[in-house]
Amino acid sequence: MTTVHESSRVDSVQWAVMARRAKGEGCLLRRPGSRFWWAQFYQDGKAVRKSTGKVIKEEALSTLRRLMGDAERGLPVTDGSLHYADLRSALIDNYVTKGNKSLAMLPDGTETLTGLSQLDKACGWRATERGIKLSKLTTEWTRKFQRERLAEGAGPSIVNRSLQALRRGLNILREDGKLAVMPKIRLLKEPSARQGFIESVKFEELLAALPSYLRPLVATLYYTGARRGEALLVEWEQVDLRRREITLHDSQTKTSEPRVLPLPSRVVALLQDIEPKRGKVFDATNLRVEWERAVVAVGLGTREKIDGGEGKHDWNRFRGLRLHDLRRSAVRNLIKSGAPEKVCMKISGHKTRDVFDRYHIVVTADLHAAMRGVETASLALPSGESAKGKLNVQSVRSADHKVRKTL
Repeated sequence: MTTVHESSRVDSVQWAVMARRAKGEGCLLRRPGSRFWWAQFYQDGKAVRKSTGKVIKEEALSTLRRLMGDAERGLPVTDGSLHYADLRSALIDNYVTKGNKSLAMLPDGTETLTGLSQLDKACGWRATERGIKLSKLTTEWTRKFQRERLAEGAGPSIVNRSLQALRRGLNILREDGKLAVMPKIRLLKEPSARQGFIESVKFEELLAALPSYLRPLVATLYYTGARRGEALLVEWEQVDLRRREITLHDSQTKTSEPRVLPLPSRVVALLQDIEPKRGKVFDATNLRVEWERAVVAVGLGTREKIDGGEGKHDWNRFRGLRLHDLRRSAVRNLIKSGAPEKVCMKISGHKTRDVFDRYHIVVTADLHAAMRGVETASLALPSGESAKGKLNVQSVRSADHKVRKTL
């Protein structure tokens, strides 16, 4: 009967005998207890042994050559034990290290970011499960993920956020030397930037349809253009009702720069009614559901009940004005008020002009208003130039009235 020590010695001898080759050639080995061929070669002066996952010698030899080629190019050779949990952990750590403000916390204490929860589910990750092996995250897997998410009713934008998180995680592992190659990930075509906004009269109607405890938050977002995440961090020590302003600390803003939010009388009045004035200022309890109900109630959106299918919960698909559209509305209102764009950007917290321009929504009525301004200005031309063209104040006002009726 062979002892454990003798068996171990036999295994070592078998490895050694089968591994003899000319120096630098690499070789294929048969490992006791395994049906696959194993590759052995050297990288950085150290012997590397890795299963080829192949039972046919010719296929295993092809894998050996590929591995040796990667080694010669300085690429890392993984052991195949990496799981989705390793990618997720590396991604979250990277966000923490860089101080990304988009990192969020779920009610159970799990750290996440936009699109990651859907990726967690698809990869079988839970607090007690490591998820699928990274070797299974192929280009075809990402295509299947896209198809399934779209079939569930998800839009291209949120699907892309998931795939971008996956791609970033894979890149981090590759930069850390834990991954040799990564799959090609192709994103879906996204719709044009949203153009949603709401005029002040309709906004007052919407505000009245919301529960009273949500009105201070929603009004602040509409008038100041603050981001929801920024507003929810505000405490009463940062509010000065006498000076009519809220001071955002650098740790609370997306741009990591402090900012002052000037408050209009409408918001000041709502804040004065809040009691007690301690702790967090704004209450966002059940915000998403109450917002959707109010939007539907004033005719700015729809909610369609979707059958979740067997074993799944039904859910409501919402289409219409979104909370973030209040930020676009604020930028538009600030511009229309005549405030300099630099001042508007300072209030809204936009750092770059290109992003700010996307929030400045221009509609047909704005174009006609601009042309009326040109016509009015031409009335002040010297030497009777306006009279030659039979242009007068009355004709401008008459045209203005007709345009407004049309719009």
